[in-house]
Amino acid sequence: MRIAFGTDERTPLTDDVRARLVAGGHELVAVVEGDPWPEVGRRVGEAVAAGEAERGVVCCWTGTGVSIAANKVPGVRAALCTDAATAEGARRWNDANVLAVGLRLTSAEVAGELLDAFLTTEADPDEQANVERLS
Repeated sequence: MRIAFGTDERTPLTDDVRARLVAGGHELVAVVEGDPWPEVGRRVGEAVAAGEAERGVVCCWTGTGVSIAANKVPGVRAALCTDAATAEGARRWNDANVLAVGLRLTSAEVAGELLDAFLTTEADPDEQANVERLS
């Protein structure tokens, strides 16, 4: 899968997330690193909305800023997730296409669980009418 990845700061967690994505066989595209969080969210969102990436992963201190910025891009449904069940639900019921992760409280183990849930869960076709109401 092609994944757009962005973070406003490089940390051991962001290095781990990138490594997990690559180890999982994903192609990283539109990698944005070290830019201010509004740019990170916007640029990753634009890559997903333009079809350059199938999904996106964005990180900032709380995860809130990058999720807000990404959601400003039409066609993006970014979800700030703190556990695997939320990431799975965001994909299943909301067809989220960008995962937002907070750097402050997320461990590498939890980040791995988030990625696994987000990247392996498919959207529920029965929710498509609701997802379309978001645009």
